[in-house]
Formats: sequence, structure tokens, C-alpha cells
Amino acid sequence: MRPANSPSKQRSRPRPAPPVILMGPLLRARGAQGATGSAQRWRVSACFLLAGEAEPPDLRVEGVTLPVPPRFLHEWRDLPPVGPVGVPCPSGILRLWRYDFAVPRGLQDGRAIYRFQDDERQWTLSVPGTAIPPRIAFVSCGGCEDEDTIEAAGLKRNALWARLLSRHRAQPLHLLLMGGDQVYADGLWERVPALGQLSATRTLMKRTGMAAGPGLESQLDAWYIATYLHAWTQAEPAAIQAGVASLCMWDDHDIIDGWGSHPAELLDSPSYQAIYAAARRAFRLFQVGMGDDDPSDTVLASAPPGFSQGLLLNGVGILAPDLRSERTETQVLSPATLAELPLWLDQFAACRHLLLMSSVPLIFPGFGLAERVLNLLPGRQRMEDDLRDQWRSPAHQEEWRTVLRILADFARRSGTCVTILSGEVHLGATGLISGPGTRLRQLVSSGIVHPPPAGLAIQLLERLAARRESLWDRLTLTMEPMAASGRRLLAQRNYLTINGQDEGDLRAEWHSETQDGTWAVTLG
Repeated sequence: MRPANSPSKQRSRPRPAPPVILMGPLLRARGAQGATGSAQRWRVSACFLLAGEAEPPDLRVEGVTLPVPPRFLHEWRDLPPVGPVGVPCPSGILRLWRYDFAVPRGLQDGRAIYRFQDDERQWTLSVPGTAIPPRIAFVSCGGCEDEDTIEAAGLKRNALWARLLSRHRAQPLHLLLMGGDQVYADGLWERVPALGQLSATRTLMKRTGMAAGPGLESQLDAWYIATYLHAWTQAEPAAIQAGVASLCMWDDHDIIDGWGSHPAELLDSPSYQAIYAAARRAFRLFQVGMGDDDPSDTVLASAPPGFSQGLLLNGVGILAPDLRSERTETQVLSPATLAELPLWLDQFAACRHLLLMSSVPLIFPGFGLAERVLNLLPGRQRMEDDLRDQWRSPAHQEEWRTVLRILADFARRSGTCVTILSGEVHLGATGLISGPGTRLRQLVSSGIVHPPPAGLAIQLLERLAARRESLWDRLTLTMEPMAASGRRLLAQRNYLTINGQDEGDLRAEWHSETQDGTWAVTLG
């Protein structure tokens, strides 16, 4: 007889319970690693928001020999059940974890299956081949101030996310660029109890001397977590973020509407600073995948507070300046960041193409007259901060010219084709600044969820877009017609794809509710 303690009689140790995933995986692109050619690797971070304090298992990634250990990023405990309607923040202990790995790349496109060790759940990462022209998607405005208006307009919230996901499954994307307003946090005024007294005060400037109620910090953390859960756990955006590595840059609605364009005494008040701190923490953790003390490899800024980022993909450079962290009524970027901009650009001088993400369009009709009229009226007008957000606001006019001159100078010196990618205005459009030795292209795409403006607003914008403007140094600004009718604005929800061509050009196509690729432009 076998001894009672022989291996055949021993009970196997029970496997630990699989992690409870609240959100994720969220893939964040970290760029290529190694020399050009088949030895290159595609570097990625995968972030998971998990319930409980237990350390999750290692990640097994196809093509990566060793298991990938988790890295702890942040913990929240016992947050209140605050959040959008029907999406309260989960209770208990919440922890965010990050896995960093580099997948080998061949000449052709590949894929890598990844999963937790001893877990049946798995996901597939798109890995760009080193000899394949890049395939990139650009999205913005992934929510709405009041999502009831989406259904009221006869639209399905995630219809375009579903289109993008279907396209990715047919021909995998290499990189997803998320250009701002990934979430809409504005509902905090109605849903965060500690802000009740402030939200009841409709006159913004009267809020400067008012104190918030107790528990503000934890309620704000709960609000932003629940807001991200609402936006990013829905099936289509969740599947895209699990399969395509992305680079994200924020805009005002990721904080609150108009952040940075309100008067300093309002933004510096304790309640508004608490809102900004919670929004910044959520953006840093969820959108950049960056812990408290470890800068992401993509972040370029030499010092806080900026999150400006950049990376390379198969000869195409992507630069995403942070246009919110330093924004005030009188500046978009600080003088120190403006001084760094030419140095950042020089890192992409060997690229044939540079895609520069500007959350607010750089090349677009100006609304200076409308803003000046509002400034003459007493009180803080509803649209005033929206107009001041624009690069062409009178408050930012000189800085706008400075940035364009820096870009034009870089394009002339390097021979790089510079294209600006923007969202924010809930329309599709393409603009051009041209003149002796200068050509800067603007592509506008928004929103993938937010409905477009309608009626008289579109008619007015079309008339403004039809004007040909003379600038300085014999430069002209034009919004290019994108339809046989001469129409210059795409007044439908839309997203953008940018695909490399064999001859080295890029082809940009807008995909909207009723038009798929009929709006297109070649970037040569």
C-alpha cells in the first residue's frame, strides 16, 4: 500500500481566486524599443483597476519569455457611492495595477495574446510590423454633458465605437490617439453632495468665497472613478482599449467644462483646486498609466505640471502637448513649455510625418468678435469660457502666432510634413495654412460620442469657414471644402483614421454616422 502522504493522495493546493476586474485592461503605448528592423519591440503598459488589496498574479504575454509582474500604482479605500446615474463608485478597496512589457516585432503585423497567469480570460494586443505603413485612429469627445440628449437625437451612444471596433477586427489598428474629453465630468455639480451649495449658486464668481461640504476629496475621487467606469467599461470602448495601445491627452471636460479659461480667483479657490487635483490624479492614473513617482516613458516635460507626450511609430512621430495643465485666462502654455517646444519638435526631425495633437484646433475660424461682445456684457456669460478656450481667442492671439511660427520653422528646417489633429468642436473639418515655404495641415475630428451642433450654429460656422484669411508673412488660412457641395464642416459624429501608403504618404479618412471614408485627404 502507498503511504497516506504519498503524492497521489495529497490534495492539490487550491488556486487563488481570479482578480475582480472593475476596469481594464487599458493599453497605453510606450513606443518602439531597440534598433530598426526585426529586433525591435513594441512597448506597452496594461493597466487594471481591481477590487481588493491582494496582489494580482503575473501577466503571461505571448512572445515575452518571462512572466510580467504587476506594479502597484494607487489605492482607494471605502469611497462613497458617488457617480453618474446608475454608476456609483464601487465600495471597499480599489487598487490600480500596471504591467509593463515589450513584445517582439517582425517585419509583418503580429498579435500577442495576454492573460493573467492561471486565468482563462485573455485579450489580444495588435503589434505593428516594422515594415508595415502605420494604421492609426484618432478619437475625441467620448461622452456628453447630458447623455439623455444622445438618445433624444435618435443616436446610439456607442455606434461609432462599434464601427471602429469592427474596422479594427477586419484590419487591426496599430495605435489609438485619444485627443481630449475622453470623459465628461461636468455632472459633478449635480451628483457630488459636498458641492451642493456651490452648484446651487449659478453665478460662478460668487463661488470663490464659498466652502464645500465635508468629505469633498473622497467624493471627488469616487466621482471621477465612476465617470471613467461609465465611459470605459461599455463593451465597444472597452474592447478597443484592450486590443490597441493608445496615447491620451486631456481637455477641459476631463476636469470640468472650461477649466483654465475661468478667472484665476475662481480656479484658485479651495473647492476648484480640489476638483482639479482629483481630475488630474484620475487622468494621470487612467489615461497616462503613470504612478505617483514614476514618469511615463512617453512624457516629455522636464518638470511638472505638464503631461506633454511623444512617441514614434514606423517613421511617423506623434507629439501631444498638454494644453490644460498650465492654461489660464491669458496663456495656454507657460513660457517655459513654449521654450521647450522647439526641442521636443527636434526629436522628430528625421520623421517624414509629424502628427501634433492639439486638443483645441490651431487652424480654424476665429470667434474674436463674439468674445469681445460677450466681454462687454455684465456677468460671466455661458459661452465665454468656450470661446476663450479657442487658440484664436484675443487672449491667446500672440501665443497662437508664436506656436504656428515654431511649427512652420520646424517644418521648413526638417522637411517634415506637420499635421495637427484636434477635436473639441464636435465637427469634422480640415484647414490649411500655406505660404512661401510653409504648409501646415489641420484635421479636426469630434466627437465619437458627443452629438454635433445643429441649425443656425452650423450655418454661421459654415459662413465663417468659407472665408480665406490673410495672416502674416504672406501666409493664408483656409478651411478646405470637403464635399462636392463646397461644404467645409462635417456636422455628424465622426472619428478619423490615418493610414500609411506604400509611397510614404498618409491618407486621412473621416468616418461618420452616414459617411464612411467619403471625406478624405492625402498628407504628402
